[in-house]
Amino acid sequence: MTKDTLNQDIMNIPAEKFTFAQADKKLGDKKLQTKPVSYMRDAWRRFAKNKASIVGMVIIAVLILFSIIAPFVSQYSIEYSDGAYRNVLPKISADASGGFWDGTERYEGSLAVYEREYAMGVESGRIVVQKVYGRRTIMVEGQARTLYSYRRDTYNAVGYMFQTITRDQFQALQDYQDETGIQVIYPMLDKDEMYASTNANYWYQTYAEGSSHAGEAVFDEDGNYIPLYRTGRASSYSLYDSLRIAGDPGIEDPDSSDAYVYYRVVQGGVEVRVLYYEYYVYMNGFEPYFIFGATGTGGDLFVQVASGTRFSLMLAIGVAVVNLIIGAIYGAIEGFYGGKTDLIMERILDILNGVPFMIVAVLFNMHLADSLGVVGALIFAFVLTGWIGTAATVRMQFYRFKKQEYVLAARTLGARDRRLIMKHIFPNALGTIITSAALYIPSVIFSETSLAYLGIINLNNPSEGLISLGSLLTSGQAAIATFPHIMLFPAIIIALLMISFNLFGNGLRDAFNPSLRGSDG
Repeated sequence: MTKDTLNQDIMNIPAEKFTFAQADKKLGDKKLQTKPVSYMRDAWRRFAKNKASIVGMVIIAVLILFSIIAPFVSQYSIEYSDGAYRNVLPKISADASGGFWDGTERYEGSLAVYEREYAMGVESGRIVVQKVYGRRTIMVEGQARTLYSYRRDTYNAVGYMFQTITRDQFQALQDYQDETGIQVIYPMLDKDEMYASTNANYWYQTYAEGSSHAGEAVFDEDGNYIPLYRTGRASSYSLYDSLRIAGDPGIEDPDSSDAYVYYRVVQGGVEVRVLYYEYYVYMNGFEPYFIFGATGTGGDLFVQVASGTRFSLMLAIGVAVVNLIIGAIYGAIEGFYGGKTDLIMERILDILNGVPFMIVAVLFNMHLADSLGVVGALIFAFVLTGWIGTAATVRMQFYRFKKQEYVLAARTLGARDRRLIMKHIFPNALGTIITSAALYIPSVIFSETSLAYLGIINLNNPSEGLISLGSLLTSGQAAIATFPHIMLFPAIIIALLMISFNLFGNGLRDAFNPSLRGSDG
């Protein structure tokens, strides 16, 4: 059958055989069975598929909550410090035990140091030497020296201290002892003995300076420490009855010439020898423990790290928002108008872009810190050139979208420049702009901590509530070999902030700009 024959047969088909298939129905477009997906919802779906970005977002949320909540739940404030507990190790609670996060450390010291710390537990019952691992002998300048290895409680190792208090405070402290049955005041020492004259922990007799066993304990025939408690006839201000602690065999009749002396009258009050742990509880109402350990000045590292994290986050986010606003306006004008306007504005950016940030930060800190404060000068340094990258991104996006058909249609209908910029072009570029701002945050955090760590700016003033993670790193640098926890926790927080914000920013980039998925830009 040829093509002409086929066409002839079709032409001969009767017209009555042609009927409408749906003559009784009104035909039209079918209703969509699914709800329309908005731009932001579609971006969120793409973002949620990136597991690494979700993890980064969760970590950022946890760090933000930590920085806000930690100072409120802690028993310490950012300005708190107690030199007696400087550099003590992390302890999760007052009754922590079991060898993990309990404020103890493995320590190696001479026989004299080991005997002194063991003697603290003998006198007070607060054990310093938790466990003995062994000993070894080394040669120092041709002489054999024995070192003892043991686990020590860094809180109880503070031991005893001489405190000067008023007579009213002395009476109140004795009343506290009577009410609680907890001994705080201990007998004064014979200060004619060399070690006892400077260290309240040497309550026992030691070998004299210059001997081969200087500082080591002298034991009696039964192997017990020999006390060096000062004795004497009680004075008119002995308040002896209040000093009678239950179970203390050392207290004798106040009229006896060998009764223990528990104080020494000094100008402005009395000097007493106290077990500092119990004295701390008496003064503060709670037992000392620092979740992240203490700083070199005795501050609470937990609160200071939280405050430093909050400062870094607030500074970085605030600077990012300011730079986003300035850069968006500047870049929008460049990209929308182009021509000579763009050329002149680009040359201005070239000049600003050539200014080294480090020089700007130093100069602003030198000349603006007195009038604006350290933080104000630092913000000015970040804002001076920090918006240039955002401006370049916005300019590129405006060049991309301003020639699109919908923009030309809006212009044809009479839309003004401001409406074209704000209603038609800027919303389409918003995803890229937000992404660049999110990726700028870790850069600010890194720069700020670096400046504080190098000492270029001073952000270490806990008394005014100002502290930086970088300044915490600086304070812990000198003791990194012996007390690494001071640098460890700020370093972990900085690392988490940097990694999390980069993962989060990359997720935003892939969500708002799928064509850039996997790129480094």
